[in-house]
Amino acid sequence: MDGRPALVDWVGLDISPWPPHNPRMGKLTIVFGLLLILLGVIGFVGTGSEHPTALIPAAFGILLVIFGALAVAMPALRMHAMHGAVLVGLLGFLGTISGVIGLIKMLAGTPPAMPAAVYSKATMSGLMFVYVILCVRSFIAARKARIAAAGGFPVVPSNEAK
Repeated sequence: MDGRPALVDWVGLDISPWPPHNPRMGKLTIVFGLLLILLGVIGFVGTGSEHPTALIPAAFGILLVIFGALAVAMPALRMHAMHGAVLVGLLGFLGTISGVIGLIKMLAGTPPAMPAAVYSKATMSGLMFVYVILCVRSFIAARKARIAAAGGFPVVPSNEAK
């Protein structure tokens, strides 16, 4: 190591905040967005293209791709874009937690009215849960790095040009 703090998540992806304009979380946000878009399209096509609500994961995915692209392309907006992205992720998780409950009931023997919806919601819930955890870990690492760079004193990030 070169003395910089590192944070390695459970899949071995380095999501540490170094260098200061590290686009890794922005890129990871784009990946999660693309996975949600894929989930939405598969759900929509898999239900015979009859249920437009199957595209809800794709809508969340599009928002994540936009926030991720902003974080990568505009380092000055990265912090704001990533906070917006984690808000989308949190809302996506909270909105689909019923899919996990439905999946548990389904595994216990209670057949759901729409099994495809249960699978889609449970998958989105799992993706959003993992994404939010990774974002929180990255935010904590970024704060620790700012404190360490300031000699151990908490620092409020500035938007001023250097």
